[in-house]
Amino acid sequence: MSKLNKKDRILILGNTGMVGLSIQKKLNEKNYKNVLSVGRKDIDLTSQNNFKKFLKSNKFDCIFLCAAKVGGIYSNNRFPAEYIYQNLVIECNVIHQSYLSDVKKLLFLGSSCIYPKFSKQPIRENELFKGNLEPTNEPYAIAKIAGIKMCESYNRQYGLDYRSVMPTNLYGDNDKFDTLNSHVIPALIKKFYYAKKNNEKKIIIFGDGRAKRDFLHVDDMTDACIKIMELSKKKLLTIVDERCSHINIGSGEEITIRDLSKKIAKVIGYSGKIEFDKSKLNGTPRKKLNITKIKKVGWKRTIPINKGLKSAYEWFLNHAN
Repeated sequence: MSKLNKKDRILILGNTGMVGLSIQKKLNEKNYKNVLSVGRKDIDLTSQNNFKKFLKSNKFDCIFLCAAKVGGIYSNNRFPAEYIYQNLVIECNVIHQSYLSDVKKLLFLGSSCIYPKFSKQPIRENELFKGNLEPTNEPYAIAKIAGIKMCESYNRQYGLDYRSVMPTNLYGDNDKFDTLNSHVIPALIKKFYYAKKNNEKKIIIFGDGRAKRDFLHVDDMTDACIKIMELSKKKLLTIVDERCSHINIGSGEEITIRDLSKKIAKVIGYSGKIEFDKSKLNGTPRKKLNITKIKKVGWKRTIPINKGLKSAYEWFLNHAN
């Protein structure tokens, strides 16, 4: 199967999300000309018939499947049915209809929550299925695992070239900033911003602050995605196995939620007291990805967390507050 090239007709699914917008920007920077980006207002990906008609009217060589229902620990724990249903339906519809429409190349975006709660650290790709998942996001994780295995199964049976990446915790421009339903960095940025604005003397954060996470700026992640898609299938199969084909994308570093909170407070200029509510859920205790495979692609992180947090806060000030 040929690698991604500048003449390919490319479809990005999820044009209102942080990742979809970043991939579109990166492809434009690399002079890919035939790129179409669509979102939920353009097409309902939970409807197999709608997507079937769309692909019948529009021919593509490659699809970036960035569309998904995503959220933080609170949202995942409160709406488990929505997370498993919507993500499974989107994946099934897009992957199967892509096959039927002769789309040879596809990139599926997974999540590091696919790995067991107590995985060996840093987490290698082959840790998948080696333990129980974190209960708070198990439905979402199962949906993402299904997406990986769909790609692998269609590759094996139909000779396709559908690839999967497992990004760590992402943040950056176009993120969703909500104190309850967002991922940790945008949620904390908004929380600290309003605490400073309202002169609050203290701020309370869920959990005990000891959980460790691996954070990566979205632009670094999408750069890795495009590098993976620009590899020939022959080269890719020297890095991955056909039954364990996903590739981790992470920073190679980890930080506690407590230390992350201090960094965000410093960026925003909040000088009040930071307290942790130990009665609330921590989630997985550690989640640092092993990035040996993505390094073999020739990728490395370019945006350290201090620089990334400043950039994310600037975007929040200009667009989301």
